[in-house]
Amino acid sequence: MYLHNTLLSVLGDIRPYGIHVMRFLNKSYSRKKNVFFEFVAKILYFCDKFLRYNNMQSIDDKILESVRKCGRGTVFTPSRFSQYGTAVAVQKALERLTDEGRIIRVARGIYCYPKTDTDLGLGVICPGFDEIAQAIAKRDKAQIVPAGAYAVNKLGLSTQVPMNVVFLTSGESRKVVIRNGRGILFKHAAPRNFAFENSFAQLLSVALKEIGKDNLDSEQKNTLKRILHEQPRISEKDLSLMTVWIRKLINKLYDE
Repeated sequence: MYLHNTLLSVLGDIRPYGIHVMRFLNKSYSRKKNVFFEFVAKILYFCDKFLRYNNMQSIDDKILESVRKCGRGTVFTPSRFSQYGTAVAVQKALERLTDEGRIIRVARGIYCYPKTDTDLGLGVICPGFDEIAQAIAKRDKAQIVPAGAYAVNKLGLSTQVPMNVVFLTSGESRKVVIRNGRGILFKHAAPRNFAFENSFAQLLSVALKEIGKDNLDSEQKNTLKRILHEQPRISEKDLSLMTVWIRKLINKLYDE
């Protein structure tokens, strides 16, 4: 390791002079008189290639070490590794790791260090919508909350899982294509939607809005009543952020 580091240090010191040697050869001497200098120039050329290769490998290794520490199932974006090199170098490293099967690409600019199932022989297990959406939100420094039919499903008031899921976001609206035609739709929403203290209250508000005041059946009401009593009581502040009919419904179910 000491010799390796020493070699890298020496090569790093002489590498910038390779181009000057080549210019010197072209301008000053004939080919016969420059056998030695041509030899030196070739050494500098291969030194440059070695340093580039070593740097390339180190970025790959650093990325792998980072995601391994986080564990299988980690979803990440290239910006997470900006300290390891330029955006282009990091992107190339991620492409190499993907080609080698070390990581998988789940969407444009979104990667995963996947879990694998050896018991049932399922192989690579792709990450869920939530993991992917959270990685995108972290990259964009945005807040998100499940919405639409996906919110209803997550709350337990429906068993239907939509092909395309929706998240409200404090960031920009966009659609991210995942796989097999499925995708995640981010819809920009007002700050009020992200002012909740409790994530359960936030999800509850969004899900009940999706169902609608007159569309909540008796089975859903019973399920909702059970869920409310299993969770910590929603604060008055969070209740005040909800639509009037939702607030009245929740208070009624608390009293039953």
